[in-house]
Amino acid sequence: MTRIAQVMAGAAHGGAELFFERLCTALHDAGDAVLPVIRTNPERAALLRTAGIPPAELSFGTPLDLLTRPRLGRILREFQPRVVVTWMNRANMHTPRGDWVRVGRLGGYYDPRYYRGCDHLVGNTRGIVAWLRAQGWADARTHYLPNFVEDFAATAPATGLPAGRPLLLALGRLHTDKGFDTLIRALPRLPGVALAIAGTGPELAALQALAGREGVAGRVHFLGWRKDAGALLRAADLFVCSSRVEPLGNMVIEAWSAGRPMVAVSAAGPAELIRHGQDGLLVPREDPAALAAGIAELLDDPARAATLSQAGRARFEAEFAQTPVVAQWRNFLATVER
Repeated sequence: MTRIAQVMAGAAHGGAELFFERLCTALHDAGDAVLPVIRTNPERAALLRTAGIPPAELSFGTPLDLLTRPRLGRILREFQPRVVVTWMNRANMHTPRGDWVRVGRLGGYYDPRYYRGCDHLVGNTRGIVAWLRAQGWADARTHYLPNFVEDFAATAPATGLPAGRPLLLALGRLHTDKGFDTLIRALPRLPGVALAIAGTGPELAALQALAGREGVAGRVHFLGWRKDAGALLRAADLFVCSSRVEPLGNMVIEAWSAGRPMVAVSAAGPAELIRHGQDGLLVPREDPAALAAGIAELLDDPARAATLSQAGRARFEAEFAQTPVVAQWRNFLATVER
């Protein structure tokens, strides 16, 4: 059994936050002693308590917050972890050094200056790890540990979605980084195809207006924030990752888990994950015509789409399912040294 503190000061919703919850729960279920420390969030706290790992909650404010760091130090000294894992910049800023191995977990290309106090850094893509080493971090102190996602193979498809026509699904925060504007601009080239976008964010009004200008408002369905990604994926004919900025792309792995064929824009994360033509299709960024062509290629060839989705499912089982990923994390946390 390893004693592990996991410190997360993230947003209410997001891919990193969801993986934090899953990893804390999985390590606890595997027999490790886990203390989650989170920014005050009743929903996340209730979820973790239900999982048997009641969290400590702190404010994790701006650098002017002078209370969180000493309070966190007292919590950690009382728990006596072997390893403290800090998730993203703010958590790392507030975490003091102590008699533990300090590991910074990065899900993006964050400024390494925020992580000077860490003994080791973990990236969830090989590209992030290579970038950290290019910034001067030693190979022995930088590590690739992938994410895992839920297994959606047996999930029942969601109901209440557009029926009677091919359905595309996109997932993510409604932000310019996610490239939903490119996907909407591709839709006029795909007559008769419906698009469902699950997520919330600041670009909602702009995307709705764009759908109107493109003449596809009746075929674009904004679903809001959803917790049933697996059910949505199982109901869709094709998953589309249109992100222009995507360090990893948990939704790519989720689509593989659900056995969905996919087309993705070649941002860093999807380009690292997807083997073009084997378990998905990659298309250039900022190119609605190329995106539409990739989508049409799979919608017009169900046999090929099925072959890609089967290969993606095999990738999920071998590399991104809970069992192999948690085994890697547990071995790392039990053996890493300062």
